[in-house]
Amino acid sequence: MSTTENNTAAESTAPAATVDVDRSDPAYRAWLKEAVRKVQADANRSADTHLLRFPLPEKWGIDLYLKDESTHPTGSLKHRLARSLFLYGLCNGWIRPGKPVIEASSGSTAVSEAYFAKLIGVPFIAVMPRTTSPEKCRLIEFHGGRCHFVDDSRRMYQESAALAERTGGHYMDQFTYAERATDWRGNNNIAESMYQQLKLERYPEPAWIVATAGTGGTSATIARYVHYMQHDTRICVADPENSCFFDGWTHNDPQATADCGSRIEGIGRPRMEPSFVPGAIDRMMKVPDAASVAAVRALETAIGRKAGGSTGTGLWSALKIVAEMVEHGRTGSVVTLICDPGDRYLDKYYSDAWLAGQGLDIAPYAATIDQFLETGVWPE
Repeated sequence: MSTTENNTAAESTAPAATVDVDRSDPAYRAWLKEAVRKVQADANRSADTHLLRFPLPEKWGIDLYLKDESTHPTGSLKHRLARSLFLYGLCNGWIRPGKPVIEASSGSTAVSEAYFAKLIGVPFIAVMPRTTSPEKCRLIEFHGGRCHFVDDSRRMYQESAALAERTGGHYMDQFTYAERATDWRGNNNIAESMYQQLKLERYPEPAWIVATAGTGGTSATIARYVHYMQHDTRICVADPENSCFFDGWTHNDPQATADCGSRIEGIGRPRMEPSFVPGAIDRMMKVPDAASVAAVRALETAIGRKAGGSTGTGLWSALKIVAEMVEHGRTGSVVTLICDPGDRYLDKYYSDAWLAGQGLDIAPYAATIDQFLETGVWPE
């Protein structure tokens, strides 16, 4: 055998070298550890939100509760979501020091994410419809965020991704990750909190929980927790006008779309969002926008609290469910949400001029609520 052949044979039998690429970055890991600590510390400082009772006639034997998410540090249900999204993005290595976090949002999620971005010291840009309420824009900027407007709400997704590409930042994408960022098995999620607060009530396991859907993450979390804990509670999602969720759910159509944006800020979407989990819920209602406004004004009359339009959408559906229970002689409890405070919408849902400009007549819906609370009969 020649020398060349000997060398070739030796090379072919030699063990392959280990390829080793170590990207450990002590400075980044120290920053990450501190960022996660700050986000978790926020949760540790925050007390649970209240479970308020909506007054109903005692003889009905039915209790209606509202989980008041407006008492979070950033004033809405989205505070929970933003915290979960930041922990998810940080622990996945997506959020990096000095790089902006970018979000497509109609307002409340952006307010909460701006808060957490400031907490850990990264820039924040909210991509949202130009029609977003001025008060939400003020709050985003108060927390150090920047508002980037689009004229068509359907363009928010593409514009957010493009901004992330241009800046080297992270597009948070709440509409994809909301349902997976939250631990639906427990860990003090909103559903576990509800059941803990109901433990000493006369009907500790609600017959129904009513949620509204923007990303779909809240309804997915609640439904999954209910199934995991083997509760008999049913889940209803209330959907506003100009949203595709109801049509997509009823027709089993994941490609359903809507032609224009929702007037009820924070809920309703022009496409079936990835975080909306249709198979987890039991029921949906399509609620007229005028009914949502009438319900949120009835809430103020009943408990002295202003809330946003999405709260009215859920409350209208909850009252209809209570009416069914009264009609059939059933007792039990129903839970819905106060999603955010009404002072963000004084120029919209509490403005008669805005209602007139939108062509919304809330009088028939207000009369329906009044008649129901007085007689126990829901007018057709």
